[in-house]
Amino acid sequence: MTFDAKMTRRHSIDGKKVSLLGYGAMRLPTVDGGHANNWAAGVSEKSIDQDALDRQVKYMLDNGVNYFDTSPVYCRGESEKSLGLALARSGYARGDYIIATKLSNFAPTHYPLDACKRMFEGSLKALGTDYIDNYLLHSVGSGGMKVFKLRYLDNGALDWCLELRRQGRIRNLGFSFHGDPKVFDWCMENHSRVKWDFCMIQMNYVDWNHAGEINARNLNASDLYRRLAGKNIPVAVMEPMLGGRLARYNWALANELKPLDPDASLANWALRFCGSFDNVMTVLSGMTYSAHIEENIAVYSPLKRCSEKEFAALERAARAMLSLNTIPCNRCDYCMPCPYGLDIPGILTFRNEILASREKISPRKILRLYRERIPEPLRRAEHCTGCGRCNAHCPQQIDIPKEIAGIDAWIGELKNSLA
Repeated sequence: MTFDAKMTRRHSIDGKKVSLLGYGAMRLPTVDGGHANNWAAGVSEKSIDQDALDRQVKYMLDNGVNYFDTSPVYCRGESEKSLGLALARSGYARGDYIIATKLSNFAPTHYPLDACKRMFEGSLKALGTDYIDNYLLHSVGSGGMKVFKLRYLDNGALDWCLELRRQGRIRNLGFSFHGDPKVFDWCMENHSRVKWDFCMIQMNYVDWNHAGEINARNLNASDLYRRLAGKNIPVAVMEPMLGGRLARYNWALANELKPLDPDASLANWALRFCGSFDNVMTVLSGMTYSAHIEENIAVYSPLKRCSEKEFAALERAARAMLSLNTIPCNRCDYCMPCPYGLDIPGILTFRNEILASREKISPRKILRLYRERIPEPLRRAEHCTGCGRCNAHCPQQIDIPKEIAGIDAWIGELKNSLA
């Protein structure tokens, strides 16, 4: 079938021109109007709205989006199956779209090679395909070199993936990067042997120059991008909107960007930034709602690259956002479920939204909004035990118990001010 010619494409995978906008199947729509990765909102038992997903996938394909990224662990393990069904029902042939999924062997029980093989075969079955276009080693760098070796080297998983590529069962091999710079160094130093076909990095106009300011262990996206471009390794972008933080209204961002184009949304600016770099193959957006899908497609149909003036404004916006001292939570929900029932992302993002509001909010109103956002008292910050189990799962390396304790203290101070 013929795709909409308006969608910008600049890279090819096995002869397929890749859409600059890609679909990240982490936040599939649910029957209650939420999204299926949102443990924190209490929708973990809600089913995926397959009919809505079918319509969305068909709309994306009709309008030029042909890159679909998933994982065995997304949406409580349901993402691959639901996405596979939607693609199969779209009316498009298997050769018309690109499927990316991952070796998400996070748990030690999944480290053995046999377990990795079962995960791969499970992905093929769930997605209804006999090959994967783009296969990723998932979240390389989390846990440092020790964990990287256990997950991919000592167990033979990387060599097995190379064999899968030789067999054609995967067509391209890459990795998604979070965390330890030494692991990224290893991947670059071994590129001549592995021949990475692509790499996924967190890239947006805040992380471009300031990731290291957010966390000293982070590498700036500009450094990652340039090293990958230097080796001609195409980049897939994750978190172009920082989990929605660059899309939701924020006065610090709006002050810099609205004067340049009053009609452009903040999401529009975030997507244009990422698309303006030639070595970017696709920019993934975890779009739950049809309105967001339509808006994001329009941004790249075709892309209007950022000018030097606009890049400068985006850098000023990044600095202004950092000055708010927000918590770098992207609502990926990897920290959930909390063993003690806390709404971890809800607590962290509530604090961020108060900081991002230009309105001077009274203590009474903040407390009311907090109760509305997290209506169940047992899910609020005061019930954190500080166990730290969540920290190991956070790609942003946030010290979650420390931040939760700080928020609990802040809420306590607000209550005391009204006593």
